[in-house]
Amino acid sequence: MSAVRKTVLAALLTTSVFSAQAQAAPDITILPAPASAWRTVVGHWETQAELSGDSVVLPAPTAEYARASTLGASTLSSGGKREAVRLDWKNLWSATLRFESRQPLDLRPYLGGTLEFDLDVADLGQGGVRAKVACGDGCERSVNLIAPARAAAGKGWQRVALPLSCFAREGADFSKVSLPFALDSTGSGRVSVANVRITREARPGLACPDYRTESVTPAMLDESWAVDWWLPRHKEKLEEKRKLIDAGTPPQIVFIGDSITQGWEKEGREVWQRHYAKLNGLALGFGGDRTENVLWRLQQGEIDGIAPNVAVLMIGTNNSGHRGENPATTAAGIKRLVDEIRQRLPQTKLLLLAIFPRGEKPDDGLRALNERVNTLIAGFADGKHVHFLNINAALLNADGTLGKDVMPDLLHPNDKGYGLWQRAMAPTLDKLLAAP
Repeated sequence: MSAVRKTVLAALLTTSVFSAQAQAAPDITILPAPASAWRTVVGHWETQAELSGDSVVLPAPTAEYARASTLGASTLSSGGKREAVRLDWKNLWSATLRFESRQPLDLRPYLGGTLEFDLDVADLGQGGVRAKVACGDGCERSVNLIAPARAAAGKGWQRVALPLSCFAREGADFSKVSLPFALDSTGSGRVSVANVRITREARPGLACPDYRTESVTPAMLDESWAVDWWLPRHKEKLEEKRKLIDAGTPPQIVFIGDSITQGWEKEGREVWQRHYAKLNGLALGFGGDRTENVLWRLQQGEIDGIAPNVAVLMIGTNNSGHRGENPATTAAGIKRLVDEIRQRLPQTKLLLLAIFPRGEKPDDGLRALNERVNTLIAGFADGKHVHFLNINAALLNADGTLGKDVMPDLLHPNDKGYGLWQRAMAPTLDKLLAAP
């Protein structure tokens, strides 16, 4: 066990009385169990249904792009107990199989132990799964299993074990947990789960990323919906950059970021053509990227061999959205990127943008995380090489709400949103482009 993980657990296991309770705690068995033992729920982003009988099929989401989707679950029972549950899903952005406790569980005695289960992967070529455990009121954390799960496809039942500390963070409250286990899924697939238990003693198993350093550790994006296109897109961007150099028209401006930056090639294309194409602009935005994914791309050559006048960086909303990450950790990832860009582009002025607002209302939880990040990263500006700009007010209504006429999904701008971005950024960007 790493020193970091020991520190987290030590903070949670604080008294000798509690240690004695931990030694006495029996393992928690989720499967096999009578159907009444747990509230087993299947769902997607629009609806959920309890698996109260042998099977359940959910209606498809109402959105046009998801109407051909399917989601269902079935059980294998013996001797009055559910032995296994199978989840089938197709063309879904997110689906879940949840085992909810009918009475809150105290998982503190188990934080030195293991979540373990058997997984039978029938099909996962176009999908992915995550193991999830709740960590307090409104707190749920997951571990990506795409690599081991895909490797197990067609091999029958395979044992999976994860340290329960994978789901622990400072401040997490494991004293009243209502969700001891869930499988979240995306894309398409068919998997079965059995022999699910939480042990109070550590068992050998899979490693999980160190949440304290994940944002600064270079990594490719390994989400199921990205693995097929992410690396090819990186290679395409290297080729796009090479062609600009060979043509004697190297980029004068580079945008670096996630799907919001990638949107310059789609919803923002017309604005891009009017304002940035003449600068031989290079858009290095990849949907779903967190700070560590951008860091990997930069270290693999995406900005090598060029010297643009300005690089525009906006990143971090996926650190918040995918992981609910501590703002200080996200800010550390952004600082690591600032340093990387400065090292590779020493003559380039860096325009660091505040993370855009998300969610409809000012009190949206993920927007609040992003705003805390913005407060931290504003301090990275030195007024000479690194410049910070917050244009978020230009994207919001007067009452602080975010309109769907600017961001239809309350996260990604449409053509109007990209126009607002361009106009709000123009005064600062023009000065930086004109500066020697």
